[in-house]
Amino acid sequence: MGSSSAAPWKQLLLNSIQANSHLKHYSYFQLATVAPNNTPSNRTVVFRGFQDESDRILINTDARSRKIDDLKHLPFSEICWYFTETWEQFRISGPVDVIDGTNPDPFKLQQREKSWFACSLRSRLQYMAPTPRLPSLSEQPSPIPSLDPSIGPVAAFCVLVLDPQQVDYLNLKSNERLIFTSELNDDREKLWTPEKVNP
Repeated sequence: MGSSSAAPWKQLLLNSIQANSHLKHYSYFQLATVAPNNTPSNRTVVFRGFQDESDRILINTDARSRKIDDLKHLPFSEICWYFTETWEQFRISGPVDVIDGTNPDPFKLQQREKSWFACSLRSRLQYMAPTPRLPSLSEQPSPIPSLDPSIGPVAAFCVLVLDPQQVDYLNLKSNERLIFTSELNDDREKLWTPEKVNP
C-alpha cells in the first residue's frame, strides 16, 4: 500500500494502454457528468496522461463547453474506457477539479500551462474557434485563426483533473472483475483496497 502513486489499478491501466496503443482510438474514453437539471450527460474525450506521478487523470477541454456547467453543478464524474484489443473496461469515478485561467492556485495554473504546451498547435487552435453550441451565423466555415506557438493558454483552455476514488475493472477475456476502492489514511495518503467480484 502507500500513496496514490502506488495505485494498484494504475499498472493494469498502463498495461492496457500499451497493449492497445497501435489502435488510433486507444486514448479516447467517455466522460459522464450530471447536468444542472439532474439529467445524465456524456461525451468522448482524450486521455492526456496522469498528473505528475499521481493517479489523477488529465483531460483538456473548452471552458465554454457544457461539461463545465455540469461540473460546477456537481463536481464528480465517471469515465468509461474500453480497450477493444484486450477486451478490458475501466470505469473510474471521482471528483473533478476544473482548472481555468481564473484559478488562484499557482501550481494549478502551472499545470494548465504545461498541458497547453503539450498540445499540438492544431489542437490549441480549437480553443480559438467560435463558442461551442451557439448557432452558426455563417454558411462559410470560420477562418482559421493564427496563433503564436510561444503564447500561453488562451482564455477558453481548461484542464480537468479527475481524482479517482473507485475503479471498476472488467476483463472479458479472462471473465474477471475487480473493484478498487480508496480511502485516506491519517497522513492523507490514498490507500486502495481491491475486491474480486462476479463479472
